[in-house]
Amino acid sequence: MPYGAQITRTNPACLLFLIDQSGSMAEPSIGGTGQSKATVVADAVNRLIQNVVLRSAKADGVRDYFRIGVIGYGKGIKAGLGGSVPFEILIPVSRVGNFPLRVETRKKLIPDGAGGIIEQPIKFPVWFDAEANGKTPMCEAFAAAGLAVQGFVQEFPAAYPPLVLNLTDGIPSDGNPQENAKKIQKIATSDGNVLLFNLLISSKPVPAEYFPASEESFADNFSKLLFRMSSELPPKLWEAAKAEGHALKPNARGVVLNADPTAIVRFLDIGTRITPSGR
Repeated sequence: MPYGAQITRTNPACLLFLIDQSGSMAEPSIGGTGQSKATVVADAVNRLIQNVVLRSAKADGVRDYFRIGVIGYGKGIKAGLGGSVPFEILIPVSRVGNFPLRVETRKKLIPDGAGGIIEQPIKFPVWFDAEANGKTPMCEAFAAAGLAVQGFVQEFPAAYPPLVLNLTDGIPSDGNPQENAKKIQKIATSDGNVLLFNLLISSKPVPAEYFPASEESFADNFSKLLFRMSSELPPKLWEAAKAEGHALKPNARGVVLNADPTAIVRFLDIGTRITPSGR
């Protein structure tokens, strides 16, 4: 079956995040956190990167089961983990884990064992900083992503297909990205085509819509566009989403609309729920 390749050091997986950094991402996030949309997304991506690093850690250190990349698009297109666009975007996970920008001390609320809550300081590695400036050059970002994953597939032709996750809060400023999205989805390893997932960050306090199978209920054209640009969930990710309590229909796609901070975290977790084989 497709999407079943083992993830090893000689056959790693690819995770590429496209992050909207336009000026509108400076607006407050829905959900009462008091943080901007850009900050909420940056925190979610940093947590996800930390989880991938930990998932790859063994007794002999962090093994390179993954290549990870971030493309920020706003006032220009840039590689979010260092390197350059488009051919030095994807970084081995060991290098990512060893070189965060900084490690912050943050506070986490935990139960005190007596029915109360206490604050506990935790270390929080930061690889990707929040930014909100400029327009929304999504077409250009997708073009860069296509070149990056094409390079990965040429190097690892039998790998689990690359996962590309696009997080945005608004309409592209440089045209219709659908053609570039189709080009990305046509790239394939011997295990299947590249998976492209999309998340629309909410600007209104409405419930998030996870993994729809049809665009019939969507009121706006941009939501329909994101649906059309999203791949169907492969079996293992479909099961992961179902296990999280989502009532999925056949042909459910990797798209979340009207996402609040919680939905962003859940989207990233489910969308990247792939596990190394341990070799």
